[in-house]
Amino acid sequence: MTRITDLIGIKYPIFQGGMAWVADWHIAAAVSEAGGLGIIGVGGADENWLRDQIKKCREATDKPFGVNLMLMNPRAPEIAKVIAEEKVKVVTTGAGSPEKYMAMWKKAGIIVVPVIAGVALAKRMQQCGADAVIAEGTESGGHIGEATTMTLVPQVVDAVSIPVIAAGGIADGRGVAAAFMLGAEGVQCGTVFCACDEVNVHQNYKDMVIKAKDNSTRVTGRSYGHPVRQIRNALSNKYLEMEQSGVTFEELEGLTVGSLRKAVVEGDTKEGTFMAGQIAGLVNEIRPAKVIIESMFEQADKLMGRKLEA
Repeated sequence: MTRITDLIGIKYPIFQGGMAWVADWHIAAAVSEAGGLGIIGVGGADENWLRDQIKKCREATDKPFGVNLMLMNPRAPEIAKVIAEEKVKVVTTGAGSPEKYMAMWKKAGIIVVPVIAGVALAKRMQQCGADAVIAEGTESGGHIGEATTMTLVPQVVDAVSIPVIAAGGIADGRGVAAAFMLGAEGVQCGTVFCACDEVNVHQNYKDMVIKAKDNSTRVTGRSYGHPVRQIRNALSNKYLEMEQSGVTFEELEGLTVGSLRKAVVEGDTKEGTFMAGQIAGLVNEIRPAKVIIESMFEQADKLMGRKLEA
């Protein structure tokens, strides 16, 4: 039990990452039913899609779940309003500061937990009324910052008084225990849930994750200030070649249009973008969400010398 489990009313202090195209109501409901916090990732979708997802998630579980808003979404204001209207239990945010929506969400009784990649933004989020922050290290899949989880988490813990959730490079109980030793009061995991029975992605996506090794991910877009971690394939190799040749960022963006959908929906292993973290090399089987979560916390419990509550 931590301030996170008390605040949200969940059994295990674990969030499922709000991965665009991957984190829909199927996996969100499964994680919430298993005792964690499932999260619907809006990504580039609109408010109508989200409202339907919330409805389906509520039909599948009566446990708390959340929504992740990617603040660069052109429909972010409309999506933020839907989150307030639907009174979702928790909202997490990425790609910026959600402070202009904070008052509306707080008035609706929503728990606000921004994803941050640095100490300065963590402090700002606390000042703006965030209930907790997710300190995400560069080991994560998708859009990333520069600091590692090992270095970022303790600095954020020292800088703020609200609970800190560690993200990046966590896929088993050893990662959970390490996060708690760094001062975190919860963890967020994404990659391990990409290899989950309930996740609604193409089988090729799951296979890419479970076949990954320790050196299978690459970061593209770093030289343009838009680093994204993904599993290496023909598309990422071509992107890196073009990036190194000095083409414009607009040309590179054109190369990847629709590539996440190609990965998640079509399973295109050559032209799809398979976002995953460096911990993918540790994920080697497909399991139910309940088994993933319970095994993580049983192992963490043993490592930290505590007995899991019945």
